Amino acid sequence: MILGMDISTSITGITILDSTGKVVLCDVWDFRKDKGFFQKVAKAKSHLEGVKKDQGIEKIFIEQSLQSFRSGFSSAQTLSTLSKFNGTLSWLCYELFDIEPEFINATTARKLYGVKVPRGQKAKEVVLKKVLDTEASFSITYTKYGNPKPGSYDRADSLVIAKAGYEICKKKNLES
Repeated sequence: MILGMDISTSITGITILDSTGKVVLCDVWDFRKDKGFFQKVAKAKSHLEGVKKDQGIEKIFIEQSLQSFRSGFSSAQTLSTLSKFNGTLSWLCYELFDIEPEFINATTARKLYGVKVPRGQKAKEVVLKKVLDTEASFSITYTKYGNPKPGSYDRADSLVIAKAGYEICKKKNLES
């Protein structure tokens, strides 16, 4: 089983794939109501313990946290907090599963999944559309204004990370 994660301090997406690449679980962990870094970490640890108990995870792939500033996006403090949370959850994965997570850049994961983001379009929207078009088991709900409900993009991103991880594993198996 492969665990793919799109880690965020607000909503973390997780996807579990079986040995054939079929989606076993695609869900989100919502931390928006949790106050403080350590409460979020404790909740994430509890979720990971549940995954460990219920699934036979063999590989873990995590979306690499942002490494640089982009105009109009996250502040230094936000990037620092996100990086700290990503590192902490990565360590929890290692500690609980005894598996060193592998980190995949979002662009690389999208490419492995077959997503091409045209210039000027929002990557998250393109990814969500591709996942909805290609994964029969993936569905979302919409707000009354027609927007995807919170967590939809995170689930899609975690699925792309997991599927990219699956492709990496297939390639490694072919080479050995």
